[in-house]
Amino acid sequence: MKFVDEAIISVNAGKGGNGALSFRREKYIPRGGPDGGDGGDGGSVYLEASASLNTLIDFRFQPRYRAESGRGGQGKSCTGHKGEDKTLEVPIGTTVIDEDTGETLGDLLNAGDRLLVAQGGFHGLGNIRFKSSTNRAPRQTTPGSEGEARRLRLELKLLADIGLLGMPNAGKSSLITAVSAARPKIANYPFTTLVPSLGVVSIEAHRSFVMADIPGLIAGAAEGAGLGIRFLKHLTRTRLLLHLVDVMPPDGADPIDSVDQLDDELSAFSAALASRPRWLVLNKIDLLSDDDLANLLARVKVELPQYEHVYAISTVARLGLKPLSGNIMSCLEDIWLQEEEDPEALLKEQETQSAMQVEGRNSIAELAERRAAEKNNPSSESAEDGIDDDDNDVEVEYVRD
Repeated sequence: MKFVDEAIISVNAGKGGNGALSFRREKYIPRGGPDGGDGGDGGSVYLEASASLNTLIDFRFQPRYRAESGRGGQGKSCTGHKGEDKTLEVPIGTTVIDEDTGETLGDLLNAGDRLLVAQGGFHGLGNIRFKSSTNRAPRQTTPGSEGEARRLRLELKLLADIGLLGMPNAGKSSLITAVSAARPKIANYPFTTLVPSLGVVSIEAHRSFVMADIPGLIAGAAEGAGLGIRFLKHLTRTRLLLHLVDVMPPDGADPIDSVDQLDDELSAFSAALASRPRWLVLNKIDLLSDDDLANLLARVKVELPQYEHVYAISTVARLGLKPLSGNIMSCLEDIWLQEEEDPEALLKEQETQSAMQVEGRNSIAELAERRAAEKNNPSSESAEDGIDDDDNDVEVEYVRD
């Protein structure tokens, strides 16, 4: 099954039914008067969040949707049948954007949330509506109005409390496997993770948080290198970022340089996302001696002063995982309590998330335009290399143990 986190669809609400022009004609009733009924309202189009969906792939194959139009009115003051509403199910975490205006229509964050995206047309009036003491036989009617038509961009962003950042093979999938029941693919080669995955980390009864793992970033990701930066949008709803670093990378790179490179890519994607709280997590410390680890921690303190929280762990040896998970839980509980007591803090957080999503959307659009221009230029390196920057061929395989 493919993981698709963006889709563009067209929705058309139903047209309102026309009002009827009719007069009552019965035996022995010479002047029956007008009896034309109103038309029916057109059906509207709604989006509804469903917990049973986790991809927008269905909208890639069926991008056009139309609600039923209302029926016209009839004689004997009969009102036309109302058009049936059209309800489209989308995954939880879907953002709905008007493709033509760029306006964000809403976010569907909880199962059962409904959003009206196209209003049905209003019914027309029958001639009975125009009857008066001076107009005994009106012939005026009104037609039903057209329903709204929109082009919508659907963006799926995973709902998680914690986001994992890091270079390929930094151990992000190993961490989410070690602390949760999630089982993403793990292998000893770059870009093992091709799509985001979620895991629920349970500390104790009624204390848990959701962690999101996204594909790794490399230097030049903002320019389209590797899998690019399009998956970073899934971190715009997280409250805390964990920057995982491999202390013994296969290529022998300096871990400090790796941190700086990823920080640069994050800033290029969204300044608001780069300003989010980030904790540095040094992984695979079981491969270092105690002296080497102490020297690395000392360098981090001097060369990376922006990281106030630094943790040393090993996902394979299960070292340092409990303190890390416990401190994350405590941090999140403090954030939730503050927002519960201070509505302004919650409003500020919502504004920050909106800013991150707008900046991220712009970065992805600019990258797509740049890649399209390079592909159209036969002399460019990307055109010669045949770089494929879309996600249409990314497959997700679900395996039941």
